[in-house]
Amino acid sequence: MLNLERLRTLDALSRHGSVSAAAEGLHVTTSAVSQQLAKLEREVGQQLLAKNGRGVRLTDAGRLLAEHASRILSQVELAQADLEAQRGQVAGELRLSAFPTAARGLFPVALSSLRREHPALRLRSRELEPARGIAGVVRGDLDLAVVLDWYNKPMPLPDGLVKAPVLDDPADVALPAGHRLADRDEVDLGEFAEDEWITWGEGEFCHEWLMFTLRSRGVEPIVGHRAAETHTQLNLVQAGLGVCIAPLLGRHPVPEGVVMVPLKQRVRRHVYVVWRADADRRPSIRAAVRALQEAAAKVG
Repeated sequence: MLNLERLRTLDALSRHGSVSAAAEGLHVTTSAVSQQLAKLEREVGQQLLAKNGRGVRLTDAGRLLAEHASRILSQVELAQADLEAQRGQVAGELRLSAFPTAARGLFPVALSSLRREHPALRLRSRELEPARGIAGVVRGDLDLAVVLDWYNKPMPLPDGLVKAPVLDDPADVALPAGHRLADRDEVDLGEFAEDEWITWGEGEFCHEWLMFTLRSRGVEPIVGHRAAETHTQLNLVQAGLGVCIAPLLGRHPVPEGVVMVPLKQRVRRHVYVVWRADADRRPSIRAAVRALQEAAAKVG
């Protein structure tokens, strides 16, 4: 009889590519992963791993069993979801992620509501950028991820995931109070050709969106500063170091000396929550989606 936890360990190694990454994804030590895999090799009577430089790789038998493990674990997930749905109870553990401003703007309200209404539900949350959150859900490291895309740049969603809208988040341009456009009712992105931008990290989805959008308006961006968090960006604006895009979610309180000016283009980002289709019937998933949507309704 194959041990389910050992199959889960093999699946994690197959998905993550290394013992250390599998251990991180499973929240165990590397020695625990190695021990589980050694026991699994003894159970099946075949070598599943081979040395590959300083790491390991799956043998042909390892890859074959990992493919079966993925299907078995998916069926187990379906069975657990069906049993939860049959009981109708919101219980067990729920692992969530959100990008930083959503974690700041939605999680305190949503997670406290879930804890209050469903005391048997154990919540585990973390901040992750959208791409990493989606990857975590696909791998099974997370149950839910709050992610985003922009009105003119959708984020591709892998097969096997389900999504639900949380809110449409309007964005303005944040300017120092002494900026030449600070007293305007609205501005066009083309008017910032000579300004320095404060943006997100290189390669992050929001940074790539801003570069794409400015260039589509005929502006070659001048990037002066980078910061992951909205409030860090706004403090840099306050210091007169540039301008930034400031979505509504998670930006309050706005620092003194910073002015929000709407864009003529009415820029919005779409915030939504994703989960695996095979967990769709879990009451805890449904309860968390409702809690996030209710928290979003209070943003303003």
